[in-house]
Amino acid sequence: MFRTKRSGLVRRLWRSRAPVEGDAEADTRTRGPGGCCMGKAAKGSKGGANTEAELKALTHAILKKIKEKQLEALLQAVESKGGARSPCLLLPSKADWKLGQHSYPLPLLLYKVFRWPDLRHSSELKRLSCCESYGKVNPELVCCNPHHMSRLCELGTVFNLDIFSPSLADSPDSVPSSTETGGTIYSAPVGLSDSQARLESGERTHWCVVAYWEEKTRVGRLYSVQEPCLDIFYDLPQGNGFCLGQLSSDNRSQLVQMVRSKIGYGIQLTREQDGVWVYNRSCYPIFIKSATLDNPDSRTLLVHKVFPGFSIKAFDYEKACSLQRPNDHEFTQQPRTGFTVQISFVKGWGQCYTRQFISSCPCWLEVIFNTR
Repeated sequence: MFRTKRSGLVRRLWRSRAPVEGDAEADTRTRGPGGCCMGKAAKGSKGGANTEAELKALTHAILKKIKEKQLEALLQAVESKGGARSPCLLLPSKADWKLGQHSYPLPLLLYKVFRWPDLRHSSELKRLSCCESYGKVNPELVCCNPHHMSRLCELGTVFNLDIFSPSLADSPDSVPSSTETGGTIYSAPVGLSDSQARLESGERTHWCVVAYWEEKTRVGRLYSVQEPCLDIFYDLPQGNGFCLGQLSSDNRSQLVQMVRSKIGYGIQLTREQDGVWVYNRSCYPIFIKSATLDNPDSRTLLVHKVFPGFSIKAFDYEKACSLQRPNDHEFTQQPRTGFTVQISFVKGWGQCYTRQFISSCPCWLEVIFNTR
């Protein structure tokens, strides 16, 4: 008759589980910003009601063993879809839990319940930098917060091609020199002289600069990035970074306005030892083109589609250095600002789409890396 706070938290968590194809109840209760589901739903599951009942019983049994404060933190992470900052959920890592014919480690099972029902193995995951246990090894406890993880984007599938053109033109207003040709080379943007002066004086300087574009128009100022992690978003519950929703423009089309509203939580750029990672925090795909993602001898660059909840290493410093060959026409003319990665929100470009070049995309970014 009397419901405890713990039982209420458990019920709310179960209602906030990730949607599985055919589960209408979960699907309507786990929608992200803009009304679309966060992440990829699993393919049809076998077992129907029996599997659902077994999963519910197992999930409730696990949650009842978790401390009340930890349940509150987990609920905050799950209900906000990772938009609210939440602490690590440190739980014992040794015991496995059996579901049907399979046994799962506790972290993997919680990731399946609350984010990715089709998740098969921990090798498909990457821990995010927001996790306090990132880079630490604790044989007793492991973080089970599902929004401290992302899925790794597989690069085996060709989604798109963008025709490469090596032409280079000096443009003082920072317009991409290859906007109309679909190329990848950019002139040095305005405003970097101040950063360069700080570098020479010994002060902390940027590791990349971000420009936001709406079709062929750059909106707002260049955003110089010094911290190792940057959120780029339209609307984020606890956002701290580059807020695109605050940028004003007088010439927005209906398409641009629609796509802007779908950016939502946007993306997260993280500088790590092995390169720069992009995490798609929104509930729609993003599209990325980077020279370090592809064969350096190719005359075309792939545009990679990154689904919600997935991460991709968009820039590799070691590969970038190897691309700077003395006889390479593109990189011998590359300006001192380094390499540029292009990212579009919601809409893709290239041979598979009506938009041949990124300058036709409603909302997109260029991230210019300082490789010095």
